[in-house]
Amino acid sequence: MGIPKFFRFISERWPLISQEVDRSEIIEYDNLYLDMNSILHTCTHSNDGTINHLTDEQMFGAIFSYIDHLFDTIRPRQTFYMAIDGVAPRAKMNQQRARRFRTAVEAEENLQAAIDRGDTLPKEPPFDSNAITPGTEFMAKLTENLKYYINKKVSTDSNWQNINIILSGHEVPGEGEHKIMEYIRVQKAQPGYNVNTRHCVYGLDADLIMLGLVSHEPHFSLLREEVFFGPKANQAKSSDLSKQNFG
Repeated sequence: MGIPKFFRFISERWPLISQEVDRSEIIEYDNLYLDMNSILHTCTHSNDGTINHLTDEQMFGAIFSYIDHLFDTIRPRQTFYMAIDGVAPRAKMNQQRARRFRTAVEAEENLQAAIDRGDTLPKEPPFDSNAITPGTEFMAKLTENLKYYINKKVSTDSNWQNINIILSGHEVPGEGEHKIMEYIRVQKAQPGYNVNTRHCVYGLDADLIMLGLVSHEPHFSLLREEVFFGPKANQAKSSDLSKQNFG
């Protein structure tokens, strides 16, 4: 669910907990886990109220490129786990319902503001971020495309071969981060588990900080885009992934 403003709170008080990733000196990780909903929202719409329209093919292409970039940055040696949010517990469903009504209202307000500014609007309706919900047609289509993408990468990319590739789709109940933690707990319970396994989890929700601590794993890292606070917070984010810094 995330913890509002928690990441900013700890980043401003203990700035050394977040360090920029240096691709030339990055340590080797055994397992890489992706909280896919962070990628889905990043690649399908902006958070500044800008009205834009991307086709499904463009959105899927952006998602696949982002996955490639994260994989090539970490290069896991054993397991690559991709988790999409499934049906959430009832408490979060109530929160999501209120948030999605608010999102719909904000979308109408942004559209009216764009019309008032005289912006050129696309003929097709803009992408509705509420489509990133378990059980929607968009999510079903995304899952099928992800399966095709994974099969293609395993067939053509040697880095994707000889490791475990796991996709937990929207049809599997539970939030992405909790499905990831459940997988880690199950692996720890297996005989012969290596206690020095290095885990790297990508996700933007601050609750991953708590989940990482309670995993009691000695080698556990969180990966996320570089975030600015204060005067730099509103600076434009580059769409060139090669210029995107991670911490």
